[in-house]
Amino acid sequence: MRQIQFREALREAMTEEMRRDPSVFLMGEEVAEYNGAYKVSQGMLDEFGPNRVLDTPIAELGFAGVGVGAAMNGLRPIIEFMTFNFSLVAIDQIINSAAKMLSMSGGQYNVPIVFRGPTGNAGQLGAQHSQNFENWYANCPGLKVVVPSNPYDAKGLLKTSIRDNDPVIFMESELMYGDKGEVPEEEYLIPIGQADVKRTGTDVTIVSFGKIMKVALAAAQELEKEGISAEVVDLRSVRPIDYATVVESVKKTNRMVIVEEAWPLASISSEITYHIQKHAFDYLDAPIHRITSSDAPLPYAPTLIQAILPNVERTVKAVKAVLYRD
Repeated sequence: MRQIQFREALREAMTEEMRRDPSVFLMGEEVAEYNGAYKVSQGMLDEFGPNRVLDTPIAELGFAGVGVGAAMNGLRPIIEFMTFNFSLVAIDQIINSAAKMLSMSGGQYNVPIVFRGPTGNAGQLGAQHSQNFENWYANCPGLKVVVPSNPYDAKGLLKTSIRDNDPVIFMESELMYGDKGEVPEEEYLIPIGQADVKRTGTDVTIVSFGKIMKVALAAAQELEKEGISAEVVDLRSVRPIDYATVVESVKKTNRMVIVEEAWPLASISSEITYHIQKHAFDYLDAPIHRITSSDAPLPYAPTLIQAILPNVERTVKAVKAVLYRD
C-alpha cells in the first residue's frame, strides 16, 4: 500500500468528493491562489476553478455564514479555518445557525457543512493560536466532531463527513500535515462514531485521539519494554463518542488512563471517566487517571510548552500509578 502525507490524504478526500458531487465546494482563507496555508488544497483551484475553490477575506463570521446559507440551499460547503482559534469569530454561525437549524426548522433544513482546520498547539505560536476546542464543540447538540490521528483515518473520515447531512467539525493539527501513513488508492469510508483499537493489550487501556495518539502509542512502546501490555484506543470522533469500544477494553484490562491536549475542566476525559465509572465500575481495579494540558494559557517559551503539554513521561507514570496504586 502506498504511503502519503496527512495533507495529501485530506486533499484526496476533498478532490474525490468534489469530482463525485458538483454541490461540494471549498471556501476559506488562502485555499485557492496560495494552494492552502498548509498546502492541503494544492492544485484544487486548477482543477475545479474559482467557483468551487474560493478565497475569502479574513472574515470568519462572514464566510461561515455564507457556508451555512449555501448548505441550507442544497450545497455541501467545506469551510476551512486557518486555525480553529479563528473559529471563535465564527462561533455564532456554527452554534446558533448550523447546529440549531434542523431542530428549529422542524426538520425542514439540513445543514450539510464541514468546518475543518487545525486545532491545538503547533509549537511557539503563543496562547491565542494554541488552544483546543474539541470539547467545546462536542458539548453542542446538532454537531458532529471528528479528530483523526493518521492519514488513513483522515481520508476516510473526511469523505464521510462531506457526505453527512449534519454539520461536522473536522479537526486536524499543523504538526500532523507532514505525517506519512498507508492509504489505499481505492475508495473507502470510515463511519463517524466508531473508535479504533490501534494496539491491543491486557494490563491497561490508554484512550486518546488526534495528534496526542502519538503520545499514547509511544507510551505503550515504552511500557512494553517493562513488560506492561497497554491497549490503545483511538476515539477518532468525540461527538459521537464510541463508548462501547472503551467499555469493552476496560472490562478486559480493568484499568484506564486517558490522554488529551485540552484543559482539564469539562474535558473529553472528564466525560469518558464519568461514563466508565457508571457503566464499568465493577471492572475497575484502580481509579481512572487522566493526562491533560495544565490549566493555563500555553506559554511561548519552548521549555514551558513541554512542561504544560501531555507527554510520554507523564503517561507512563500515570499507567504505573493505576497498575501499582502508587
